[in-house]
Amino acid sequence: MGLRARPARGPGRVAGGGGASGGGCVGAARGGGGAGPRGAGVSASPFARVPPRRHGEVALIADGRAWTFGELDARMGGFVAALLAAGVRRGDRVALRGSNRAETVVALLGMAIAGVTAVLVHPRLTTGEAQALIDDAEVALSLDDAGVDALLLDGVTRRWPATPRCALSAPLAMIYTSGTSGRPKGAVLTHGAFAASAAASERNLGWEHPDRWVAALPIAHVGGLSVLTRCLRAGRPVVLLPRFDAGAVIDAVRSGGTLVSVVPTMLRALLEADRDNVLARARALLVGGAACPPELLAESAARGVRALATYGMTEMCSQVATQAPTREPVAQRGVGKALPGVELRLVDDEGALVATGAVGRITVRGPMRMRGYWGHPPLAEQEWFDTGDLGALDEVGVLSIHARRTDLIVTGGENVYPVEVEQCLESHPSVAAALVFGVPDPVWGQRVAAAVVARAEVADEAAWREALWRHVTSRLAGFKRPRLLARVDAIAALPSGKPDRAGAPARYGASVGPWGDGVSSRA
Repeated sequence: MGLRARPARGPGRVAGGGGASGGGCVGAARGGGGAGPRGAGVSASPFARVPPRRHGEVALIADGRAWTFGELDARMGGFVAALLAAGVRRGDRVALRGSNRAETVVALLGMAIAGVTAVLVHPRLTTGEAQALIDDAEVALSLDDAGVDALLLDGVTRRWPATPRCALSAPLAMIYTSGTSGRPKGAVLTHGAFAASAAASERNLGWEHPDRWVAALPIAHVGGLSVLTRCLRAGRPVVLLPRFDAGAVIDAVRSGGTLVSVVPTMLRALLEADRDNVLARARALLVGGAACPPELLAESAARGVRALATYGMTEMCSQVATQAPTREPVAQRGVGKALPGVELRLVDDEGALVATGAVGRITVRGPMRMRGYWGHPPLAEQEWFDTGDLGALDEVGVLSIHARRTDLIVTGGENVYPVEVEQCLESHPSVAAALVFGVPDPVWGQRVAAAVVARAEVADEAAWREALWRHVTSRLAGFKRPRLLARVDAIAALPSGKPDRAGAPARYGASVGPWGDGVSSRA
């Protein structure tokens, strides 16, 4: 049914870990409604079964057809029965390497109802990368698209099994996000966390009668999954696209889509392709995943497109702060205020709150925060999560982002940690050392660049580059591969002995040249 699965080991390690306290004062902000206890103000999972009276309403538009809640419910019952017949039990983890299609939505719904944690594996990962996550999660079963289809077929003749209601504290999904060590960590996100995140988004954006949310981000990404949870909770249709395609998104808006979630690279492509200014019909385009250039927001506003910058992360079930919608399109500053239920504060290296307008490390907490990382001690109830990002709050609580996480490269909305790429390069027998860094790019935000030291004299530069490129493409997803490369004599180091990554763009930026398939492919 997919990649290898190993026997599940049960719930993730749970231990203590005291949290910091603090509140709204200088260098701190709280979204309306306060953080409160876990899942405050939320009574049901966004993936709870809908009542029969709503079965005739449209829930999903995908694969060229509309699916009602009743149709999804019927297919979901068979899937749950087949999943349990396959030996999966409540509390297990199941890897789902699914593409953006209706069957993946049914699988997610079924897992949630069955009390199974969906370990989301990005379909763009290589087989080796995906298997590493599956092994780490110790799943009971691993499903790709073909595996999901097999269970759905098996479930055609099966009836809805008895499924107790899931507690809001139960894990809904586990989504891997890379750490500075280069080793991905699984953020454990509960039903209550996703419900609280959806409620916070609703209090900022609201809902209007004709709303349909266009989803072009991968469901395996927290940004894509959150579109589903928001719409399911509110009973609004999702227009699910198999992948991002500017023309398809514009057509979806032309056909009635009112809300769209994109990353800055996608917004730029949409503006370039939108010759008839169709995007101005949308109620809002939420732009996250990477810092959105102010000039891009200004261009959107000038064309009547309501683009709203957001700031969020996997560990908080997506959005933390988002610009508020306005009657007329306008380019707003920063990324908006903390959403309702989110507590946000900025601290210095000693943990003290910084002054208004001063730059500090962004720390957050609230009912949408993750339980913790898989295999690590959980966060305490009121513990602050240190994002590692740098930002500032103005006098009215608007957040501005000054830098993303240490060493992080954000390219086309995808996160790339240099250490992981360096480890891949250095695993090739011809490479002695490598330093990976980001180079600013007007289209992708940043491009991944690498300075590489060869182990021996290179007789044929072209052949060496080709061999190294084949090595990288077999091990790294397309968005992680360096598109710029320079062969250097040595990697500059700081007095501490660590590579001078911060100085790399200035030192090597003029030396790196296009490598592999350049910026033409993001596969």
